[in-house]
Amino acid sequence: MTVEYIRYRISGDTEAFEQAYARAARFLARAPQCAGYELSRCADEPSAYILRITWTSADDLLKGFRGGDLFPGFLAEIRGYIEAIEEMRHYEPTSVRGTGAAVPTLYEWGGGAEAFERLTERFYEKVVADDVVGPLFAHMDSAHPRFVAMWLGEVFGGPARYTEERGGYPHMLGHHLGKAITEPQRRRWVSLLADAADDVGLPDDPEFRAAFMGYIEWGTRLAVSNSQPGATPPGQAPVPHWGWGVAPPYLG
Repeated sequence: MTVEYIRYRISGDTEAFEQAYARAARFLARAPQCAGYELSRCADEPSAYILRITWTSADDLLKGFRGGDLFPGFLAEIRGYIEAIEEMRHYEPTSVRGTGAAVPTLYEWGGGAEAFERLTERFYEKVVADDVVGPLFAHMDSAHPRFVAMWLGEVFGGPARYTEERGGYPHMLGHHLGKAITEPQRRRWVSLLADAADDVGLPDDPEFRAAFMGYIEWGTRLAVSNSQPGATPPGQAPVPHWGWGVAPPYLG
């Protein structure tokens, strides 16, 4: 992850500035490299603003977003405020972190690395014994469950270990190419994962499970499409980052 901070001093119409960024945000929302953004106004000095954008990596920001099709539209909306920038910096997260009263990530809510490793261990025990989806994993590496736990952890907001240690999206894509996964196999995969989540005690509140299964549905449907003979999916993309969607965690 790379966190970009841009500090603005707006001497004129601050409402117009906020409206410009509201329009520009449409392009950030469509960018797969953008994991989140927030424009904050200083309560003590209303002319001062901080824009925080979280990118999947510095490379994704510079080559993916700024070198892509969405950047010109984004820039066109805020070009008139470039001279109002007082500072622009990029930061890498450290190991010092916590949730406090903030909304936790799905990774944190789900129990972190240990919980996702328990999930995938139990899941692949079910998979290899299953007559529908099992043949796809007949020659599975013994470390495969742990690698899938790393992938899920990164997707749901945890450390970028799959990207750093396994090669990220291109490596995962390589596991699906040419497999010709069928819809019955996909549905059984989803069903077994849901059962494994119950078995290992992943949170079963509606908000977490809806977000969790939402990604599983999305991801498995892409896997089916990418695995068909002759499919030519994009070879390069960031690891997807999944959040709570419309229902954040229910805290009672």
